[in-house]
Amino acid sequence: MEWIHELFQQYGYYVVLVGLLLEYIALPFPGEPTLAYAGFLAHKGDLSLPILIILSFIGTSVGMTIQYFLGNKLGMPFVQKYGKYVFLTQRKIDLTRMWFDKYGYFLIFIGFFIPGVRHFTGYFAGIINLPFRRFAITIYSGALFWVSFFLIGGYWLGGNLHDIFGALEGHIGKIIFGVIVIVAITLGVRFRKQLKRALLQNAS
Repeated sequence: MEWIHELFQQYGYYVVLVGLLLEYIALPFPGEPTLAYAGFLAHKGDLSLPILIILSFIGTSVGMTIQYFLGNKLGMPFVQKYGKYVFLTQRKIDLTRMWFDKYGYFLIFIGFFIPGVRHFTGYFAGIINLPFRRFAITIYSGALFWVSFFLIGGYWLGGNLHDIFGALEGHIGKIIFGVIVIVAITLGVRFRKQLKRALLQNAS
């Protein structure tokens, strides 16, 4: 977590704004731990929680919007040629299409919490020509829920764990990150199992 702390020391709010935007375009960036740690910094009074939520939401939403229009304008030729660089393959598109046929726009909303899904949701939506207005309403709502979940989680856990882990202040960020990631992964794994079960039923 030290390097994340260093980033916030040097760049402040730009870490979440620029980092999350780039994460959804192509750059590997640890979104969840960064948001959780930012929430912890807000609890300490170093940053403002409302500003963090707003800027994180903007960065995520802009990144997803760019994804959508890249997928919409460039289509499958883009995926076939450059998809590997953003972890996007034809198989993932086909699989996501089957999930979307069953779960609809809820998949786009909850996809933020499913490992390996949120990073190509926008590309998928653009490639299959989902109406932008409905996509935007769903993805922006999901983005707000996702960033708020980790930021507020980091802020809230920072307050409740302060007394217990006061002697381990240097490790509180790691503890917060661990707890929140476990919760998020649990939600994602459960939903993913449901999707796989539905996929098997469709195949049979």
